[in-house]
Amino acid sequence: MSAQSDEKPLGTREDKPLGSRAPAFIQASRTLHVSWRAGIFLVGLAIVIGGVIMLPLPGPGWLVIFGGMAVWATEFVWAQHVLRWTKRKYHEGTQWMKERRAARKERKLARRQG
Repeated sequence: MSAQSDEKPLGTREDKPLGSRAPAFIQASRTLHVSWRAGIFLVGLAIVIGGVIMLPLPGPGWLVIFGGMAVWATEFVWAQHVLRWTKRKYHEGTQWMKERRAARKERKLARRQG
C-alpha cells in the first residue's frame, strides 16, 4: 500500500475499550444485565435475519446485516472484533481502489502524451 498504510484508517475506533456499553445501573444488577444482553441479542438477531432474507430479494441486505452486527457490538466483544475487522478491510479495500484508479489515470495520461 502507500506510506499511509501504517496509520489507522479513518472511521475505526480501535482505541475505544471493548465490552458492554449498557448504562451503569443496568450493569450493576446481574439479572438486569443478563436480560439486557438477551434483549440486545434478540434485536440484533432479528435485524441480521432480515438482512439475510434481503440478500436474494431487492433491498440493502448486507447493509442491514452489518447494522445487526453493530447492534450486537454494543454488548458483545466478539461482535466488536468482527465489526472492527470489517471496517479495517473496508478501508483497506477503498484505499486499494483509490490507488488503482490513480495508477489507471497515470497510464491513460502517459498514453495520451506519448
